[in-house]
Amino acid sequence: MSDGWDPAGFKDRVDDLLDEFLAEEGERLLAIDGALEPVAGQLRAAARHGKRLRAAFCYWGWRAGGQPDSEPLLRAAASMELVHAAATVHDDIIDDSPLRHGLPTAHVALRTALDGRPDARGAARSLAMLVGDHLMALAGQLFAASGLPGAYLARARPLWADLARDLVAGECLEILATGSRPDPEVSLKVVRYKTAKYTVEQPLLIGALLAGASPDVREALSAYGLPLGEAFQLRDDLLGLFGTPERTGKASLDDIRTHRPTALLAMTWQAADAAQRERLAGVLGRRDLDERHLRDVRELMVELDALERVEGMIAARTREAVGRLGGSGVPGQARRALTALAQSATHRRH
Repeated sequence: MSDGWDPAGFKDRVDDLLDEFLAEEGERLLAIDGALEPVAGQLRAAARHGKRLRAAFCYWGWRAGGQPDSEPLLRAAASMELVHAAATVHDDIIDDSPLRHGLPTAHVALRTALDGRPDARGAARSLAMLVGDHLMALAGQLFAASGLPGAYLARARPLWADLARDLVAGECLEILATGSRPDPEVSLKVVRYKTAKYTVEQPLLIGALLAGASPDVREALSAYGLPLGEAFQLRDDLLGLFGTPERTGKASLDDIRTHRPTALLAMTWQAADAAQRERLAGVLGRRDLDERHLRDVRELMVELDALERVEGMIAARTREAVGRLGGSGVPGQARRALTALAQSATHRRH
């Protein structure tokens, strides 16, 4: 990789590394028993997609610490993508989501291997849960065996515990708040802990700690990472409801059907009058939703300026994040790359 930032080239490097790593793990599973082929296949499938933003943030945390491009660091950074793969498998089970990246989710795809069995649906969910667990274990394995010096790894290891705790806490908070009265404060806390920290802030800080970055640089990266991570998830919430399944790869009605505590829903509820709340409550949590219900909810959100308000939150957080890099001691090349990453993370259409 040249000294310049090549996002597509970086993604290819991470993709190739993960493909090889997970193919080898799949072979180890098959050596135990050939019946594990569907499980091995889902390990590979779960980590096959994505823009590799989490790996990129870890990489640029490392570069912000003054370190050069490094293959061992790439392996450590790629482990962030396995954390994400584990989180999405678990999240899809919890939400009973049928699609991700336009393909059947793990717990749906695994039903094929269980055709004809009693409670194939429940067994497939159990298998998918274990796939997610194994992906998280493999993330730790890839990180620890990255080839970086032990002293470097020791600097970052405590943050791994924080990352896992925050991710679990955010998911639990979302489950506890699902189906309850929409609340913007609760929604933003879920955004922060379920997604923002492990997507941007913590990968950045892990990279910086591996590099031995100064406290000032780490502070600047944290101040950049948290608002940007929140903006990323807010964009995801908007795309989840206003995007098309062809572009997002997800079912547009998922958030309404499961009555998730998204910020977009909370802002809509907050702005609604009694009649509008009754109209919204009539669709939240229903399992029989169709395109007519989706249009109705979208129209209400636009009517109440909830869409515009969340767009404003995304723009404000993105500006705040990029502004935190100025005069921070973060090297110029890293600042430019992180500025570009901020735009790609928050201006995406899928």
